[in-house]
Amino acid sequence: MSPPRRRHVGRRLAAVALALPLAAGCAAVEQAAEDFPRMPGPEVTELVPSEPAPAEVAGSDTLSSDGFDAVRQMAVRIRNVGCGSLSTGSGFAIDATTLITNKHVVAGSAELQVQTYDGRDVDVTASTTADLADLAVVRTDEELSSYPELAEADPVRGDAVTVVGYPQGGRLTVTQGQVIGETTDPLNENLGVVLVTDAAVEPGSSGSAVLDEGGRVVGVVYAKSAAGQSFIVPVSTLESLLADDAAFVPTETCAP
Repeated sequence: MSPPRRRHVGRRLAAVALALPLAAGCAAVEQAAEDFPRMPGPEVTELVPSEPAPAEVAGSDTLSSDGFDAVRQMAVRIRNVGCGSLSTGSGFAIDATTLITNKHVVAGSAELQVQTYDGRDVDVTASTTADLADLAVVRTDEELSSYPELAEADPVRGDAVTVVGYPQGGRLTVTQGQVIGETTDPLNENLGVVLVTDAAVEPGSSGSAVLDEGGRVVGVVYAKSAAGQSFIVPVSTLESLLADDAAFVPTETCAP
């Protein structure tokens, strides 16, 4: 997979997004209609502690050998060690030393711990978060050997997608689904359009890469509905923010 190209996508973000609370992970939100959820209530899920790295990837039978290796090498588990708290999320490389995840995965941390599928710890040198979306950039000291290309366009209804991440803080899992629609962000109506898929996600899946059939990134998981549908920040939003030097600011840490 080649390094991503930075392209500015013309979609404007209307206002500041409300990030998910740290303890919520991929928090459940209420479902008003089949594809279009209404704004969520105050429900918060429990923290899910990290588990040892897996020996194999679940759900990888649909991948070729090359695809399997590339997917597992670019995905990471992220542990947020806070001041008296612990949570886990997922992330993925977009170049050798740059990871993408969710803002709520890294916010309020005293320490961020990044681990590869084979149990290797990777030192974090810096992290920044976006104001306009639930997205974060994590910089690493060591290089990851695989990273996908960012897709040139958002997927549309009916397109097949694959989610790669660490649900429940456990082993690396690859799950398939398809885009079933788009909606105004149910966690902040002013943010803009996000995608809805039927690919299964769980707490710990936040920050997972969403790939198209060519292995290109088309979005980032950030939440799920009470009906089990997943919400995706589209790649156009990700690229717009990456192209804006002022879009990301240093991550807020916890105060002991």
